[in-house]
Amino acid sequence: MAMSCHASGGLLATAGADKKVCVWDVDGGFCTHFFRGHTAVVTTIMFHKDPKRLLLFSGSDDGTVRVWNLESKKCIAVLNAHFSTVTSLALSEDGLTLLSAGRDKVVNVWDLRKYASKKTIPAYEMIEGVSFIGPGSGILACLGVEAAKLKEKTDGYFLTVGERGIVRIWCLESAVCVFEQQSSDVTINSENEESRRGFTATNMLPDDQGILCVTADQQFLFYSCTRTDEGTFQLNLYKRLIGYNDEILDLKFVGEEEQYLAVATNLEQVRVYDVASMSCSYVLAGHTEIVVCLDTCVSASGKTLVVTGSKDNTVRLWDMEKRSCIGTGKGHLGAIGCVAFSKKSKNFFVSGSSDRTIKVWTWDDTLIDAGGEVPLKAKAGVAAHDKDINSLSVSPNDGLVCSGSEDRTASIWKLPNLVSSVVLKGHKRGIWSVEFSPVEQCVITSSGDKTVKIWHVADGSCLKTFEGHTSSVLRASFLSRGTQFVSCGSDGLVKLWTIKTNECIATYDKHDGKVWALAVGKKTEMLATGGTDSDLNLWHDCTMEDKQEDFLKKEEEVLRGQELENAVSDSDYTRAIQLAFELRRPRRLLELFSQLCRYSSLKVVRSLCFFLYKFD
Repeated sequence: MAMSCHASGGLLATAGADKKVCVWDVDGGFCTHFFRGHTAVVTTIMFHKDPKRLLLFSGSDDGTVRVWNLESKKCIAVLNAHFSTVTSLALSEDGLTLLSAGRDKVVNVWDLRKYASKKTIPAYEMIEGVSFIGPGSGILACLGVEAAKLKEKTDGYFLTVGERGIVRIWCLESAVCVFEQQSSDVTINSENEESRRGFTATNMLPDDQGILCVTADQQFLFYSCTRTDEGTFQLNLYKRLIGYNDEILDLKFVGEEEQYLAVATNLEQVRVYDVASMSCSYVLAGHTEIVVCLDTCVSASGKTLVVTGSKDNTVRLWDMEKRSCIGTGKGHLGAIGCVAFSKKSKNFFVSGSSDRTIKVWTWDDTLIDAGGEVPLKAKAGVAAHDKDINSLSVSPNDGLVCSGSEDRTASIWKLPNLVSSVVLKGHKRGIWSVEFSPVEQCVITSSGDKTVKIWHVADGSCLKTFEGHTSSVLRASFLSRGTQFVSCGSDGLVKLWTIKTNECIATYDKHDGKVWALAVGKKTEMLATGGTDSDLNLWHDCTMEDKQEDFLKKEEEVLRGQELENAVSDSDYTRAIQLAFELRRPRRLLELFSQLCRYSSLKVVRSLCFFLYKFD
């Protein structure tokens, strides 16, 4: 349940549900102390900052804080003032004041000279983390706390985090909250219980690097502080590390250089990752239900845009430069299952829904420059299928849109009015994805019948069928200018295919569940995949590197082969046999031994046998 490391680095304390506290020798790996006394689960422990003061503090579900002396191996004090679980402990810089926070919505201040309570500070929320702010911290300077007042050490400041998911800073002497974050940066599924929607721990970073906060879904949020021109204190989130993504439903590369990756998971927000560092740069928040699908484009004016579809029956258009929603489209009567931007004009997108309809949404650059969020209007709509629509793709010339549905058909529609052109029939199960070829007049579809098919756009005839997956094929996408495609499925496999030969040339097994999401980089020659195992994998095209490696190996083999022939010409049989062995040429090795036994003296043969005995 909790761990703490001693300042010397030689001791480690652990606490658990067995109501016990153990201290371990790190180097030896054995238990040095074993403390009993708590009557419930031990939830937090902490060593004293001073290495010379061998004290250990522990908090428990029983509402008490116990102080253990490592020298006498006894409990020297029981601090009893909480009425609920003690969740966090913090020690002042001088080591004389202890803070204990709990789910009874208070922070207790303790005098460690007398082991007595000094005051109780009501926090009005269940507190999960508390930390002292050091006297020399830049946070206090940004707060405007005078240096002279800090030197007097009559005042102290600490921060708390809890169920509300915000950071608050308190003055210890006045017991007043001097700063409260206006909004929460925590992103978590709305279906989770309220107690899991906030922070679970906090700590001050060393070297005055700011504040670290931890969430229930394994996110690490790093904050720095600034003082604005108006003289107000401000916390800035400068890094977000994601420890757990839940199921990844869709993803796309973002930006002109594709340096970001937008990921839709089981959240109302879209996480945007930096591809180089894989840290979460920011989130797009606005939907009220889980985001299911997304697409990206760079507009004619150079703006990077993202469109998202959600279970809240709406589509949203985002400006990535502003990191804000600039338009919301309402009109679907079911969850949005797929969205797709235009490929050429970049001034419209299409959406498909579980209400079995397709809608076309348009905008212009004035919408992007206007600022704020405006309603989007559907230019056209059509009842397209008999079942849910799973995928959409717009042709390279913006003249057609293809839709794939669970009714086992894919339909091609003429834009902008969504007039039916041709219906593609042949799959035996629902269609999961569709995509137009970037160079040919054809469409690729993947289905629950374990196959991938390529269709002619004009007459709807099936040109090729690819088999190889052992279960539903969830995504298929063209690459290498339409000469190859990559597919992924419920079997957790990612497969690379050559269209001309109908051959699967590579299979990659890096996922432990269904692979729902697939993104192909147009400029970076990268692939990204994600699925139910919560793993986000990046794949790099290493074709040129492999060719170069093969060329170097062949070149090395030719050079060593020539060295072998030179050794034979010089009658250096020892070196020749060694080279033939290293080059794995058994026939040449046999010829050398035969030649050696036929023409060489007994002395040479004995010398060679001795060499072979020593040869490794």
